[in-house]
Parts: sequence; structure tokens; C-alpha cells
Amino acid sequence: MASNPVELLSQSEDLVAAVDLGSNSFRMLVAQAFNTSSGTQLRPIDTLRESVRLAAGLTDNKLLGNDAYQRGLTAIRRFGERIRGFDPANVRAVATNTLRVAKNSRQFIDDAQDALGFPIEVIAGVEEARLIYIGASHEVQAVQGNRLVVDIGGGSTEFIIGKGYEPKLLESLYIGCVSHSMRFFPKGNIDAHAFKEAELAARREIQVISGAYLKSGWKQAIGSSGTARALADLITANDFNGQGDGLTMGRVNASSGLITREGLKALKKHLLKYEHVSQVELIGLKDDRRSVWPGGLAIMLAVFDELGIEEMEVTDAALRSGVLYDLLGRSQHHDMRYVTVEQFMQRYSVDREQADRVGRLAADFLKQLPKPEAESRADNVALLQWAANLHEIGLSISHNGYHKHSAYIAGNADMPGFSKNDQARLAALLIGHAGKLGKLANNHSFEDWRMLFCLRLAQVLCRGRNDANLPKVKVSENNGCYQVSLSKEWTNEHPLTEFSLLKEAAEWERIGRPYQVSLK
Repeated sequence: MASNPVELLSQSEDLVAAVDLGSNSFRMLVAQAFNTSSGTQLRPIDTLRESVRLAAGLTDNKLLGNDAYQRGLTAIRRFGERIRGFDPANVRAVATNTLRVAKNSRQFIDDAQDALGFPIEVIAGVEEARLIYIGASHEVQAVQGNRLVVDIGGGSTEFIIGKGYEPKLLESLYIGCVSHSMRFFPKGNIDAHAFKEAELAARREIQVISGAYLKSGWKQAIGSSGTARALADLITANDFNGQGDGLTMGRVNASSGLITREGLKALKKHLLKYEHVSQVELIGLKDDRRSVWPGGLAIMLAVFDELGIEEMEVTDAALRSGVLYDLLGRSQHHDMRYVTVEQFMQRYSVDREQADRVGRLAADFLKQLPKPEAESRADNVALLQWAANLHEIGLSISHNGYHKHSAYIAGNADMPGFSKNDQARLAALLIGHAGKLGKLANNHSFEDWRMLFCLRLAQVLCRGRNDANLPKVKVSENNGCYQVSLSKEWTNEHPLTEFSLLKEAAEWERIGRPYQVSLK
């Protein structure tokens, strides 16, 4: 048999790590990455899982209660100890549905970042779906044609159809094992009517997307992550795969990675024998899953019914694996964010020459300014150039206030590869690249003033949309004062630009930020 050459990408002291702050559990995967003839593969070194039940700790007014808040921070502190000393470029932490909806999520994220020692990104549902598919597709056997991946989390369920390693259809629905269990089985109470209502509610949500998914079709159905694994293990351990519902000695066999329609129906039949989750007797039912698996079972039955599935393979690989593969892609210049920006430029018919002109000039200005102490200069240059590429997408809606439309699109559209924080920073640069600065001055969370200075200056100088007329400009920053130096001779020939520069300086002075234009 031919050998399969393997090249180690990271030395033992340069491990990669992914942290997944889910609605039910927090998980961490530490791995080494290898290049093989068939592509990059991960070798797991260490895994950690903490059941924090974050979604169960949400109050009626969408605030994280103190108990859930503290459970989450305690788990993250332990994770932080494990990855202490890791290269920041080798760690990526993401947060999902509960921290998307909690009103005090910003405070929790700030505290969690201090505890972990690394930045945490809150990602949108569609971005979560994309990363889940990347993780699952790398870990299951390849097939010819499309694959369907379903991931039932604590607060949301992701549906993805893709081919190979590329996702094609992505959806995230607000149904999850924790939220569904709390809604239909309060305090752990079980009855047939409540279960039927739980199934119907999930089916109503899935019906919205089922048409497009059935039309696309798939050769392979995959269930990823905790709920799918728990259901598959219960079906197998209790011999529910079409063999009746009598409890037998638990065993692991060839079907241990499979969920079948018969198995799900047998689980439902067995569950409805009881009045409370605490009474349920099932081989392999873990205590931390006991209160949430009825909601997960109802959702999975709805998935099978609405999408016509008879059996589903199961993989443990999911979001955290996808995060690592995506992280490795960024280090190897396969960053999905560049692809997304390119797609947006096509969709909104961006003037590429102007975008490139503004981006090159803004990046040149940023490189003249002092290097940031706590941020990556390369990351900031990339964000600045994405902002330049997208600053005129709002023109597709209206020239009047186009920068507001640009910011709205960037802040609210599905942008694969971008975290919520990425999009918020991008939107702030777009809203601020033209017009008044007052709104950003009152936004105490906005910190990208240097990048905004560079983008606004580049936009002013590039107003003529012509490379031939651009001057040589030097910029500097001293004690918070920005200085722009250029030729007096050039400005004499370009009085409109000189007027615009002086007007720009006055706008910065108006918000209390010194700005000097020096003509020599």
C-alpha cells in the first residue's frame, strides 16, 4: 500500500485551540494540524467540556442570570488555564445563540475574555452553520453529491447542504434542545400533548426552509455535535433501532453512529411512559442531558418528518472542528472573509478602481502611524481595506446618505467568515467614512479612530476618482493630534480638495480631536 506523506504544520509548543461557548455546553478542542496528500487534517490532543446550561439561565427579559453567568465564567477560567501561553494567532473562541440574544452578553464577553486570556467572537447563526459544515465535512466519509448536516444546539438548530468541503445552503433556526425543553416541558414534566406541541412547533419552523432543501437534495444526512450524538447513543445502548423498546444490556455495535426513524419513535414511546424526566430509565442517559434531551428528541423527529429522512449518520465533529479548519485556512491565505468581500463587491457593482485607490491610500496612511500595542497591524490593515472595498456598496440603494446604507448592509447582512464584532467594526467605519462624526464620538465602544482617520482622508483625496491627480501626503499622530502634510503647490491647483481638507479638520476639531493640515 502506498504511503501517505504527512507534514507537521505546528510544533508541539504551537498547538491550535478552538473554544465553543454554546447555549448548553462550553467546549474546547486542542489539536495539532498536519498536511497530508488529501489535505489538512487535525490530530486532537485534548478536549474539555463543561455543562453550563447558559440558555436555561436566561431570564424572561433576556438577561443572563447570576448563576448561569458564574457557571460560564468558572468554566472559561479552567479553559484559560489549559491554553495559557498559546500564540494568540493559534486560538479562536466563538460564542453562539444565547450570547447572541442575551442583553448583557457584552458584559459577559468582556469578563469571559479576561478569564480566557483571548478574544471571543459572537458569531451569527449563518456563520455558525458554515463553520459546523466545515468541521463535519472534514471528519465524515466523503460521498459523491450533496450532504445535509443538521446540528441541534441548545438555543438554535443549523441546517446546511454542501458538496465536498463547500457549504451551499445555510440556515439557522431559533429552536434548540434547551429552549424547546424549557418551553414545552417546564420543570421536567412530560406528557403526550406537550410532546406533540413540541414536534409541531419545530415542524412549523422547519417548513419555512424545507422546500429549498428538498429541491437541492442530498446523498448523505449527518447529525453533528451533542444532541445528535446523545440520541444515537441512547438508541444504540437501548437497542431501539427497530428492535422494540424493551431495555437490554447496553452495547456499542456497528450502528452506534446512526439515528434511525424507528429508533427515534421508540425513544419517544419510551419517554412518554414517564411523567417527569427524573423518572426516565435509559441506559446511557447522562445527568447533564436529562433535562434537555426531550426537546432535542422532538426537534429531531420534526427534522426527520419535514425533510423525509430515514436514517442519519452522526459525527462528534462540529463547530469547534470547523473553527480550527477555518483558522488554519486564514493562516494559509484561504480566509473566507476575503471571499465574502469579493462577493459583496460583485453583488453591489462596486467601482473596483475607486475601491482599490481608496484602500491603497488608506493602508499607506495607517502604516505611517504608530503601531498599536494591543492589536495586530496586519489585521487592522485588512479590516481597513475591506472597509475601502465596501464603502460605496450603499450607492446601489441611493446616493443620498449612501454611507448609511453601506453601514446598514455591512452590519446586518449575512457575511460568512465575519464575526458579529468584525461586522460591527466594519459598519462603524462605513458609517463614519463620510459625513458628520458626532454619532461615533458619542459611541464609547468605538476605538478605531486611526483607521477612520485614514479612510476619511483617503476618501477626500480620491474624490476625483483619478490616480494621476493624487498628491504625496505624510501623516502623523502625536498625543492624539492628527497632522496631514502635503504640498502647497498641489493644493493651489486643487482648491476643492484644499477646501475639503480644511472642512475635514474642522469636523474632527468639533468632536474634540485635534487635526492640523500643514501646507508646505
